[in-house]
Amino acid sequence: MPNEYKLLIFDWDGTLADSVGRIVAAMHVAAQRAGRPERDEEAVKGIIGLGLPEAILTLYPDMTEAQVIAFRQHYADVYMAMDTEPSPLFAGVAESLEAFRAEGYRLAVATGKARRGLDRVLKAHGWEDFFDITRAADETASKPDPLMLNQILAHCAVQPGQALMVGDASFDLLMARNAGIDSVAVSYGAQSVARLLEFEPRLAIDSFPELRAWLNRRVN
Repeated sequence: MPNEYKLLIFDWDGTLADSVGRIVAAMHVAAQRAGRPERDEEAVKGIIGLGLPEAILTLYPDMTEAQVIAFRQHYADVYMAMDTEPSPLFAGVAESLEAFRAEGYRLAVATGKARRGLDRVLKAHGWEDFFDITRAADETASKPDPLMLNQILAHCAVQPGQALMVGDASFDLLMARNAGIDSVAVSYGAQSVARLLEFEPRLAIDSFPELRAWLNRRVN
C-alpha cells in the first residue's frame, strides 16, 4: 500500500516530551498559590493539550477572567522554575524525527503550549529551524478547534488526507477529526489509550519508534 502521508504533525507534551508529571506538579503548586483546591492527578492530566486559559477554566469553571489571569501567572512562574532543564524527549523521538526528515516528510508541531514556552524548548533541543511550522495555543485557537491544523496545512500546501496528527490526548485526536486529518494515538502520555481509541485513530503506539515502523510498512 502506498503511503499517502506527506505531513506529520505532533503534539509536544506527552507525545514528544516526557513533561506530563511536571505539568501536574506545577498545576498543583499554582492552585496552592491561588488559594484554590488542588485537582487530582487524573483531572489535571485530562486538561493537558488545551490552551492554558481553557485548561484552567475546565478545572475551575467558576473563575473570573481576572482570577484566570492570576492563576495563569502562578502556573507560568512555577513551571519556568521547574523547567530550567527542559523535560526529556521520549525514547526514540529524536532519532525518529531525524529519519522522518531524511525520508522526505514535512514535519510540524501543534501544541497547547504557549509560544514562549515552545520556543524555549525548541531552542534547548537545537530545533529552532527543524520543523516546517509550529503552532502554539496562544497564537491561534485552542484544541480541539481545527484552526491550528488548518493553518499548518495551508502553510505546507498539503491536503487533509495527506496529513497525520500524532497525540496523547483526546483534544489532539478530536482536533484532527475536526480538520479531516487521520490520527495516531500514543499510549504513554496524559490520557489512557482506552479513552483515545474512542476517537478512532488509525493506530495506537506504545513507543514512538513504532510510528516509523508502521509508516515504513505502508511504503514497502
